[in-house]
Amino acid sequence: MSPRVRVWGGLVIAAVVLFGVAPALLSDFRLNLLAKFCCLAMVAVGIGLAWGRGGMLVLGQGVFFGLGGYLMAMHLKLSDAGPGGVPDFMLLYGDGTVPGWWEPFRDPVVTILAILVLPAFVATLLGLAVFKRRVRGAYFAILSQALAAAFAILLIGQQKVTGGTNGLNGFQSFFGFTLSDPVNKRMLYFIAAGVLLAMVAIVRLVMNSRYGELLVAVRDQENRVRFLGYDPALVKVVAYAIAACFAAIGGALFTPIVGIISPADVGVVPSIGFLVGVAIGGRATLLGPVLGAIGVSWAETSLSESFPSFWIYFQGALFILVVAFLPNGLATIGRLFRRRVKEPEPVPDAAPATLETAGTPT
Repeated sequence: MSPRVRVWGGLVIAAVVLFGVAPALLSDFRLNLLAKFCCLAMVAVGIGLAWGRGGMLVLGQGVFFGLGGYLMAMHLKLSDAGPGGVPDFMLLYGDGTVPGWWEPFRDPVVTILAILVLPAFVATLLGLAVFKRRVRGAYFAILSQALAAAFAILLIGQQKVTGGTNGLNGFQSFFGFTLSDPVNKRMLYFIAAGVLLAMVAIVRLVMNSRYGELLVAVRDQENRVRFLGYDPALVKVVAYAIAACFAAIGGALFTPIVGIISPADVGVVPSIGFLVGVAIGGRATLLGPVLGAIGVSWAETSLSESFPSFWIYFQGALFILVVAFLPNGLATIGRLFRRRVKEPEPVPDAAPATLETAGTPT
């Protein structure tokens, strides 16, 4: 089976599971959890492109996840307050007036455009500032992680406009649909599942394009690519901006599905959690980051229900085992299986010629 058939076949199977099997078998509560996992998997898809294909160890995707989440939360709070109204937390923490930079987000079109453009724009500026100076490897990872920590601290300090440590919550509607209605919650699940599959298809097209080949070349031989006349910084920036956009979309859908967005969802720990799922699933594969993110999130929820204090130890042990024995993630098992299936059976050597079998020369 060709790789193309395997990938698109896998997407078809995933669509059947997400749109057919899961809604039929799972309760509304479990289906809402799966919708949450799909939002986290969107971040993993972008990390798989930036880290797995581009070699950029991104430890600060919580920043872009938070940007998308807070932009959506701002619109939802303003929508619940009504035309010209003031969100409830501003009446409690602030002076009862809406800041001027909040007002444009009353418009749903402006909100959607901001979710798509603003995180990618921030990632582009940051990428140009970092990659043009040829910062990479551990230095880039530390810098991105510091950015996530600073972003969380900023959100906590601006309680009057961000809700502080409590974040933004208590949303009642989503673009005119009541969030308390189970039918609308299922609609959010289908939206999250559809967006996730669309992101995987987009990344597949990017990987198979001329740009995808150039991105891998920059990862493996950056200096050689530079000598050939390309600018590796621009190549990295594009992948970094795509990953930021995917993370922001995941955060924007996460907010109405979970019902809250807070600094605890965007700091250093969540950013590392995004990376753990990608590493366990297989960062260099297409579906590995998605399966890893959903699997780790499901394991966290299941183990936390039964053993509340055990999950963090299990997560650390799983990460150590995968890094030590399966450096390419759990996808390595599938590769080994396919390689074993493809290996032909050894052909026995021909029997040596004898007087009876050699015949007589003519």
